[in-house]
Amino acid sequence: MIALEWKSTVGAADLALASTGALASETALQTAVVLSLFTDARARPDDGAEGDRRGWVGDAFTPEDRYGSRLWLLKRQKQTEETRRRAEDYANEALAWLVEAKLAISVSVTAAWVARGVLGLSVSIATPGDIATSQFTMRL
Repeated sequence: MIALEWKSTVGAADLALASTGALASETALQTAVVLSLFTDARARPDDGAEGDRRGWVGDAFTPEDRYGSRLWLLKRQKQTEETRRRAEDYANEALAWLVEAKLAISVSVTAAWVARGVLGLSVSIATPGDIATSQFTMRL
């Protein structure tokens, strides 16, 4: 799988390069986590998303198999405890498929305000032989 790396300074993912300059590949779950968290999931009818509910076009055909996260709903939200809690909920929801697909034993996300308007996400994934932790930040 081609590796993606999260660039917190710009709030986006980019293709990772190997030391040779070629595209890097990976067998870990890092790219799956980046795609799950930072691809827009379709907003639910009760989310209050007026007009464009975003989401992947395939969601219309497979409503039981959602892709991405609802973290995009938190853009421009106030820096409150409620927003922090919703970020954890949305991230855990987006990563639950890893456990359902038996790629991980457990997934846990902790969100914290790391600077004004910047939310940090700490993702811990336990697999049968390992526990990996990844750090992400997103601007609200």
